[in-house]
Amino acid sequence: MEAGTISTAELDEHVHRILRSMFASGVIDYPRQRSVIDPFEGFETSRKIEEGGIVLLKNERAALPLNAARLHTIAVIGSHSDVGMISGGGSAQVDPIGGNAIDPPGKGATHWQEEIWFPTSPLKAIQARAPKATVKYDPGTDPTAAATAAKGADVAVVFAHMWASEGMDLKSLTLPHDQDTVIAAVAAANPHTIVVLETGNPVTMPWVSAPAAILEAWFAGNDGADAVGNVLFGTVNPSGKLPNTFPKSEADLPHPTLTTPPPESDHFSGPASPEQWAKGLPPFQVTYDEGAKVGYKWYDAEKKPVLFPFGFGLSYTTYRYSGLQVTPGDDVKATFTLTNTGPREGSEIAEVYAMLPDAAGEPFKRLVGFTKLKLDAKEKRTVTVEIDPKYLSIFDEAKDGWTLVPGDYTILVGGSSQDLPLKATVSLK
Repeated sequence: MEAGTISTAELDEHVHRILRSMFASGVIDYPRQRSVIDPFEGFETSRKIEEGGIVLLKNERAALPLNAARLHTIAVIGSHSDVGMISGGGSAQVDPIGGNAIDPPGKGATHWQEEIWFPTSPLKAIQARAPKATVKYDPGTDPTAAATAAKGADVAVVFAHMWASEGMDLKSLTLPHDQDTVIAAVAAANPHTIVVLETGNPVTMPWVSAPAAILEAWFAGNDGADAVGNVLFGTVNPSGKLPNTFPKSEADLPHPTLTTPPPESDHFSGPASPEQWAKGLPPFQVTYDEGAKVGYKWYDAEKKPVLFPFGFGLSYTTYRYSGLQVTPGDDVKATFTLTNTGPREGSEIAEVYAMLPDAAGEPFKRLVGFTKLKLDAKEKRTVTVEIDPKYLSIFDEAKDGWTLVPGDYTILVGGSSQDLPLKATVSLK
């Protein structure tokens, strides 16, 4: 500013943005109050968030929810599920109350690669919900022993994990530590096998057809075991939807290989080191050259079948979509009816997608809106989702701005990116 390169008006504008945000978020009117942290309230918040985020990927023959009154023996297998659940690294990791559940912490890892396990025990959560059943634990380190523990049990619950962190790329989407072999062995020994995944990303599932049910629990947090227990036993009806696509094979990925030599770890590749940069290697492991074909758009454009699509998630009830009407205007409105056709209350995330005119040059649909509705059994409700015009626009480099391409837009509505029973066309200018 003293050099005259920044005007007072520009500086005032930057300060105004900061102050506006502070007032909008309540920092000025409601300043921070010092108090003693309530860990139990934090546990409840963590549990509720996790309950809403768990995704039911498979549920053959209504294997879930479990009925505690009908269970005599339960086998709990794998992933230190006797004592804890894993946390993601980097910004996904917070220090758990009670400390790392696995001793010694960070075994085999360097400073930023340390695995933290929250002391939230799935074994204890299952025992608490089925107090009359005999619940046995097997560490899942030996496929034969795990299969033996599962055989004859009324149900076998296998926990599997893949740790990940920011600042690194996974070498593979394969579960580490030979967990695929363990899951396959358990499922072969017991047809009533349920798999609970603790991952921060998609994984391949060569055993996907074998277990009766699959839950994606992600990195479950401080009270993750109770959240998983509530979903397994039906206290909570799962409503989570996938925020990414689970591919059938790594070969279907836009970039199935990394461009820099991986470090010694057998399941991830960290960022390139300064020494690697000095040798002319790129600072990142992947060159992202797929343009707008990111995520589910890649699989759509390349017509690749997937294991589980973006936006997918099952429930203990069922839903029906009907009566789509699309109204043009400043905000395009998609109005439709959602009916809970099943036997119990549930929450459904209804998703709205759009196919742009051919002139836009995007031969794939894009998510342009969604809403979450809680419905009682047999309840029917009409809902309207407003679509911001920017979500229907493309970026025009020549104009250096967003442009709505004139033409016909196809609006699709349903429960996932590949389950869209409703379709309507609207002409926009």
